[in-house]
Amino acid sequence: MSFLAVETSLTGRRWVGPAPDVQRLAEAMAQRTGLAPALCQTLARLGVAADDARTYLAPTLRDLLPDPRSLRDMESAARRVLAAADRQEKVAVFADYDVDGGASAALLIDWFRQMGQRVTLYIPDRIDEGYGPNDAAMADLAARHDLIICVDCGTLSHGPIAAARGADVVVLDHHLGGETLPDALAVVNPNRQDESGDLAHLCAAGVVFLMLVEAGRQIRVAGRQGPDLMGLLDLVALATVADVAPLVGVNRALVRQGLKVMARRERPGLVALSDVARLETAPSSYHLGFVLGPRVNAGGRIGQADLGARLLACDDPHEAQAMAERLDLLNTERREIEAAVRAAALAQAEARGLDGPLVWAAGEGWHPGVVGIVASRLKEMTNRPSIVIGLDGAEGKGSGRSVSGVDLGAAIQRLAAEGLLIKGGGHKMAAGLTVAQDQLEAAMTRLGALLERQGAGQGGAVDLRLDGVLMPGAASLELMEQIEAAGPFGAGAAAPRYVFPDVSILFAKPVGQSHLKITFGDGLGARIEAICFGAFDGPLGTALRDHGGRRFHLAGRLEINEWNGRRSVQLRLEDAAEVV
Repeated sequence: MSFLAVETSLTGRRWVGPAPDVQRLAEAMAQRTGLAPALCQTLARLGVAADDARTYLAPTLRDLLPDPRSLRDMESAARRVLAAADRQEKVAVFADYDVDGGASAALLIDWFRQMGQRVTLYIPDRIDEGYGPNDAAMADLAARHDLIICVDCGTLSHGPIAAARGADVVVLDHHLGGETLPDALAVVNPNRQDESGDLAHLCAAGVVFLMLVEAGRQIRVAGRQGPDLMGLLDLVALATVADVAPLVGVNRALVRQGLKVMARRERPGLVALSDVARLETAPSSYHLGFVLGPRVNAGGRIGQADLGARLLACDDPHEAQAMAERLDLLNTERREIEAAVRAAALAQAEARGLDGPLVWAAGEGWHPGVVGIVASRLKEMTNRPSIVIGLDGAEGKGSGRSVSGVDLGAAIQRLAAEGLLIKGGGHKMAAGLTVAQDQLEAAMTRLGALLERQGAGQGGAVDLRLDGVLMPGAASLELMEQIEAAGPFGAGAAAPRYVFPDVSILFAKPVGQSHLKITFGDGLGARIEAICFGAFDGPLGTALRDHGGRRFHLAGRLEINEWNGRRSVQLRLEDAAEVV
């Protein structure tokens, strides 16, 4: 049964309320703990028991940080990295070109800098070299370095690591491992096939941080004092959110503490990036994922591959400012390229059909730097795993994004093992692939079948899940601060979404090219401001702007808006339905 009897909203979605068992748990929790019902609703949905509620609201890294040595090869990896620092050896860091790779590299660069040593950064060009280590680059680095540390890549790089003759190689990764591992000194990866999977939710930066924790332990055993690790958590938080790692367990504590570190504005690169993005409030997980992350990514997508990593590692404010401005320009260019590819991909996917287990599109000349973002957009629109491929002659390079409960990385890896892909890999929620054009249709058909076995395509693309009803008078700053204590919110721990029922639009004004700002109230004196991004990309903006006195149910997520020193509650409006 639909929530508030909304079968088809203004954006064409059916509204679905909280499950009865979650509702019962929330009511019982409110009675036992005295916490606000709206907060208890969120905690119950996240699977928090009443007895654990207060502890959950105050997570500590000390309580949640796992023993790094629970991961295979961790002790030997940390020992080798520490030896390189102690002996002032020549060290190279080979990283992926996304935020996780860049932040992982910056973690090591910062740590080695605090140990009094400079290291070489190498990030492959997305177009010329593709993802991960390659034979030529690894052989060249090995000829000039004693140790190569591969971060956010390397688990499947048997050939390139074998090509690194004369140098030790340590892999710190989180992508799904194969049946065999490359011949590296150490491969630390919670997604190795011989791991328990208990830490499978870590991103690469989380793995790197655990390695540095273990190195710190070894330093203390030797009676010395090592670098400040807590000051590195801003990088871990950025990578965790931007890589869409689930905010559960230790990830939640890492992001929560990392946001506090970032708010101190001590890292020149992140300060410059925040300023160029006109971020005027303390950062939240939203800002990491949608404001800072895309700008760091822009260099690897369409510009200089190592620009984002160099910015994050930069210790000179003037250099950081120049790099941040360059990334901001590249991000604007990236959005323009993305818009063109998105329109073409959506048209093709719609013609193929959006009701199957897999949504995909492929086009000649589509920029490989934006196919992942477009795949993410298609996934969000359809609630189905999505693949977008840029074709270049006989080959295509693509990226995919998955939905909760569907392991895309494993399916892609199986496809590669079956010979339908030239190569492919990734993790549960995201993957990359290279495919021959004459195998494209067969590969996508087979991938759709593999994903259908996992349940892909069964979720309704038009369902909007809601946590409950809230009245404008109840949406106070105090309630918001309580709800924020249940965060940070993101992948695996969605922010609560509420409905304000039967309200009037008191003010409506278009903002920019497609956004809408409104003020609404329930006639009892309380009023709330709301912002709806992309409102005029569909029917929502026009319906609310031209409301004609009609009343609506408004759905969205609450946030604290800070402007000129004033804090107020604001609704990030996502959907609406006219009151019948």
